[in-house]
Amino acid sequence: MAATMLCGCGNSIKNNPLINQGETPYGTPEFSKIKLEHYMPAFDYALAEARAEMDAIINNPEEPTFENTIIAMERSGELLGHVSTIFFVLNGNETSDEMQALALEVQPKLIAFSNDTNLNPTLWERVKAVYDNKANLDLNEEEAKLLEDTYKGFVRSGANLNDEQKEQYRRISEELSNLSLQFEQNVLAATNAFSLNITDEAQVAELPAFVREAMAAEAKARGEEGWTVTLQQASMFPFLTYSSNRELKEQVWKASNSRCVGGEFNNLDIVKRIVELRLESAKLFGYETYADFVLEERMAETTETVNGFLEELRGATIKYAKKDYRTVAKFAKRNGADYEIMPWDWAYWNEKYKVATFDFNEEDVKPYFELENVKQGIFTLAEKLYGIRFVENPAIDVYHPDVKAYDVLEENGDFLGVLYMDFFPRATKRGGAWMTAFREMKTVDGVEVRPFISLCGNFTKPTETAPSLLTFDEFETFLHEFGHCLHGLFAKGTYESLTGTNVYRDFVELPSQILENWAIQPEFLDIVAVHYQTGEKMPAELRDKIIASKKYLAAYANIRQVSFGMIDMAYHTATAPIEDVTAFERAAAAPTQVLPTVEGTLMGPSFSHIFAGGYAAGYYGYKWAEVLDADAFELFKERGIFSRECGESFREEVLSKGGIRHPMELYVAFRGHKPETQALIDEILK
Repeated sequence: MAATMLCGCGNSIKNNPLINQGETPYGTPEFSKIKLEHYMPAFDYALAEARAEMDAIINNPEEPTFENTIIAMERSGELLGHVSTIFFVLNGNETSDEMQALALEVQPKLIAFSNDTNLNPTLWERVKAVYDNKANLDLNEEEAKLLEDTYKGFVRSGANLNDEQKEQYRRISEELSNLSLQFEQNVLAATNAFSLNITDEAQVAELPAFVREAMAAEAKARGEEGWTVTLQQASMFPFLTYSSNRELKEQVWKASNSRCVGGEFNNLDIVKRIVELRLESAKLFGYETYADFVLEERMAETTETVNGFLEELRGATIKYAKKDYRTVAKFAKRNGADYEIMPWDWAYWNEKYKVATFDFNEEDVKPYFELENVKQGIFTLAEKLYGIRFVENPAIDVYHPDVKAYDVLEENGDFLGVLYMDFFPRATKRGGAWMTAFREMKTVDGVEVRPFISLCGNFTKPTETAPSLLTFDEFETFLHEFGHCLHGLFAKGTYESLTGTNVYRDFVELPSQILENWAIQPEFLDIVAVHYQTGEKMPAELRDKIIASKKYLAAYANIRQVSFGMIDMAYHTATAPIEDVTAFERAAAAPTQVLPTVEGTLMGPSFSHIFAGGYAAGYYGYKWAEVLDADAFELFKERGIFSRECGESFREEVLSKGGIRHPMELYVAFRGHKPETQALIDEILK
C-alpha cells in the first residue's frame, strides 16, 4: 500500500515511521521512532491516499458489484486507519498538551472525510444498487452481513437525507466530534489539577503501610515532602477507605465528584450542547430521541426495553440497597460516628463493617495479589480454557517503559496475536481501565492478519519497598479487561469491521464480565492468590471470607450501576434541550438515590463513557451483559470452571464470531437458551 506509493515524495514522508515502517516483529508499530512532528504529515498523506481510493470506487465506470464497491470500500483507507489508531490510542495512553491540540486539529479533517464519503450521492447509488440486487448475488453469511451493515451505515450517516439536511448533519457531526474531544481533555486536566499533599505525619499514621508508601512515592515523584493523594482511583480510594480524617476526605471526594462542574475545565455547557446536538441528529432521521436512534442497532432494540430492564433491576433491589446503607450507618453510630454517613465516609465505614463482619481487610488480601503473580495466574486460566500461551517478547517496541508486549500463541505454536500490557497510572494517561487494539483481525487473499491488542489500567504502583499489590477490585478489573482482550485475540473472519469486539455495545461486555466470575472461585484463587513474600497460597479461611464478603453490599453495588444507566438514558431520551444540567441529573438519579446528595457534585460532566467514549444510550449494557454472564457462567460451573470443552465452545460460538451474527444467536448457540433477568436478581439478593 503506502510504502509502494512513495516515488516522488519528500524525505519527510519517506522517513516517517507511521508511513514507511521498518522490519518489526509481525509488523508491530515502531513506537520509539514516532515523534509528534510525524503525525500531521502522516495524516495528510494518509487522508490523500484514502480520498484517492474512494474516488476510484466512486468513478469506477463498471457496474457496481459486491467486489468493486462493498469489498473495495471495506479495504480502503488502511493507511489512514493505521495512523489514526496509533495517534488516538496514544493520545489516551501517553498524551501531552501538544498531542491534545493536534487531536483538535486532526479530528475535523477525519470527520470531513467520513462525511464526504457517507454523503456522496454517487457512492450511495452504487451501494444501493448492490443492496437492491442482493437476492441475486449468492453471498455467504459474512458477505451478506457486510453488505447489510454497509447499507445501514450509509442510511444512518445521512445518505437518504436531502441536501439541506445533509449539510445540517455534516455540521452536527463535526461539532459533536470536537466537543467529545474537548470533554475528555477537560476530564483529564481536571483530574490532574487536584492533589492533596499532607506533611503532618500524624494524619497518615493510621493508614496501612501500603497506602502510606504509595502516597509517599507520589509525593516524591512530584518533588513534594510528605504524602500526596491524587484523583487517580489507585490513590484516592485507599485514602478514602482507611483515613478517619473526614475533612481531608471530604476535600478529595468533592474534588473528584465535582470535576468539570464549572471552573477552568467546565463541561456543563459541553454536556448541554452534546445532548442538544445528538437530539437534533436523531430528529433528522425521524426518531423522537437519540436513544431511539442508537438502540435500533443494539440487542435491546428499543428505549422501552432498556428503561423497563433498568426499572426491573431498580425495583427489585432498591429497598435492599437502602438497607445496606442503614446497616453500615447503624454500625458506624455504634462505633462512635455521631454524624450522618456522607459519601466520603462510605468507604471507611464500609471497610470497618467488613472487617468486623468477615474478619479480614484489604491489608490482609493485597499481599496475595502481587501483579506479576496475578498476571501469570490469569495467563494460566487462559491456557487451561483455551490452550493458548503468552510469551514476553522484548523485541517488540513499546510506547512507554511501563508497557510489556507478549506473543500470544496457539497450543500448536501458531501465532494468534500480540498483547500489550500497560498497568500503571501517570499524568499523561486517562483514568480507568480499558482494552483497545492497534490492529484488528482480517483476512486478505486467504492470509490472516492477526491483531495487536492492548490492555490498559491504572493499578496500584510498586513502591520502593514493595511490588505492585492489587486490591481485590483491581484483580477483578484485570480479569474484566483481559476478557475483552481475549475477544479481540480470538477474532476470526474476513472483514475487519465484523471481527473481534465489533459487536453490539450491549453484547461486548459479556466476554469481559463473564471472566470476573473466576475471581471468587476457590480453584482459581488457589492458582492466582500467592503471597508475594512467602510463596504460600492464600489460606482457605481468608479465601472463604473474601468469597462471602462479595455478596455483601451486592444490592447497593447493583443500584449504583443502575443509577449510571438511568442517568445515561435520561440524557439521551430528552426530547428538548436541557436548561439546567444539575436539576436534570438530580431528577434522573432520584429513584436510585441511596447515599445523601452533595451540592456542587454531578456525574455527567465527567461521565466520559457516555460523552466521550461511545456508550451514549448504552451504559445499561454493563447490567445487560451481567444477565448474560450470570446465566452463561452456570454452564462453566456445571462442567467445571477449567473445562476445556466449555472454553472451546465459548471461544467458537461467542469470542471468535465477532459481529457476523446477531448476538442472541451466538449466545443461544453457546448456552442453549435465552437468558432471563431474574437470574441476575437472584444472584444479587441471595
